[in-house]
Amino acid sequence: MAIETIWLIIGFSGQALFSARFIVQYYKSEKQKKSVIPVAFWYFSLAGGITLCAYAIYKMDPVFIAGQSVGIFIYLRNLHFVRLEQRNLQRSEKLQ
Repeated sequence: MAIETIWLIIGFSGQALFSARFIVQYYKSEKQKKSVIPVAFWYFSLAGGITLCAYAIYKMDPVFIAGQSVGIFIYLRNLHFVRLEQRNLQRSEKLQ
């Protein structure tokens, strides 16, 4: 398989991961009948962002690289906040 074909597969896979986050968010929100951002949304965002950033680096597209790099930082930060909240919840449950 040609290297360009492999990178196209990587690029489309990244886009699929990135798009899947909206399906997860839509499903969860419909289930709860309110707008919800599940933790899986951030994991799909991160996986898609990293994959798309790798593709952008391969393509040497500075605009695409910058956009995905900033996004990756935001997704990691949100996952950090989720873990902090879970840790605090566990601590408060132990105190009760």
